[in-house]
Formats: sequence, C-alpha cells, structure tokens
Amino acid sequence: MDETPNLGLPLVMPGQAQKHVTVNEALLRLDAAAQLVLEEAARADPPASAPDGACYGVGPAATGAWSGQQGRVAVADNGGWSFLDPLPGWRAWDAGGGQALLRVGGGWVPEGVSRTPSGAAARFITVEALHDVVPGGDNLTALAIPAQVTLFAASARVVSEVTGTATTWRLGEAGATNRFGSGLGRAAGSYADGLLGQPQAYYAPTPLVVTGEGGDLAGGQIRLALHYLAFDLPGA
Repeated sequence: MDETPNLGLPLVMPGQAQKHVTVNEALLRLDAAAQLVLEEAARADPPASAPDGACYGVGPAATGAWSGQQGRVAVADNGGWSFLDPLPGWRAWDAGGGQALLRVGGGWVPEGVSRTPSGAAARFITVEALHDVVPGGDNLTALAIPAQVTLFAASARVVSEVTGTATTWRLGEAGATNRFGSGLGRAAGSYADGLLGQPQAYYAPTPLVVTGEGGDLAGGQIRLALHYLAFDLPGA
C-alpha cells in the first residue's frame, strides 16, 4: 500500500529518497481535507489564479486543468492542482454559497438533511435575493417560492432607503400582498419577519411581491429571503 485508504495521503516507502516531498504532499492534502472549505461547490473552469490550499468542487463539464476531474475536489498546489476524492459523509463549508454541505451520492447537498438510503429526503432551505425597487405600486420580484415546498417564513431587510410617495410598504404574493408583513418602514435597516402562523404548502412557483402603501414606490433596495422545507422522493 502506497497511500492511506481514506484521504489518499502518500506514504513514505522504506529506503525512499526525498522523503520530505512525500510528507509535504500528504500534509497539503490533509490541510485541505480537514475542516474543508470550498470556494465554490461546483465550478467547471479553473480560476486564473488561486492561493495554495484553496479548494473548489469540480462541477460537470470541467475544462482545462480540471478536465476529467468531475466530482472531485481541486486543491491549488504551487501553481498547479492536486485532487481529492470526497467520500460519502464528508462535510464542507461552501464559502460562495454561505452554507454547510454534506457529501451524498456523489454530490454535495445542503446540511440539515434527513435522508434514507434510497435517496428520500427532507431539506430545510433558506435562499435570498437582492431586489432593486422599480417605480410603481407593485413590484413583482425575481425571488419565487418554489413548487412542492412548505414555507415557514419570508423575511426582508431594507438595504438602501425605499423612496417614493409610499409611506410604508408590504410584502406578500399575488392575491395576498400583505401575507408576510405590512406597514413596513422605508429606512435602511427596516425589516419584515414574515413568520407564518401556520406553515403554507405551495404547489406552483409563486414570486414575492413588494407593494407600496399610501402611494407609489420609486427606488431603493430590499434583501428578501425564503425559509422552507423541501422533499426528495425515494429512489426506485
């Protein structure tokens, strides 16, 4: 055996010359795998430059120096790349996505997952988007509640002051424009903690709507977030 079975760390062989090369390679791999942080969880093209030790999840259709390395972890190494094979159960922090990941079935999935051996799962997910307020009474946002989920809350924070003739604003969806809050402040830092009294099931994509109260909206920025439970079906 010339490497360890789990992390693939190279082992020093009896009588080997230049032992420090093997030891240093093993330490680099161990340094990357322990407390693994992925700059991006699924990237296809290698960055033009990266500091030694920076790690990336190699995504589908990988190119360049990552060609043929799909599903592995690329580790920046002295101007080049070395690769790790993540095993089921590995955990990583997704620095780009700001979430903890778990290695399941050859891919990375968000932590907080209850999963069966066949792949049935329940996942609690939070997503966010920055909405640029546009002139008018109603703003249909790009952030939509997905189909086939149970929503627990929609929250928001004013990033830059909401302007216009509206004195306040509300957050909701078409047909229920105040579902997640009304009488909300326009100043930066104002927020909506739209916790539902009873979780709501959604069966079709449903965009969030920002509506001016007492007048029209003109500008500003609002960061929106959804907090919901999603499900994966069992495998065949």
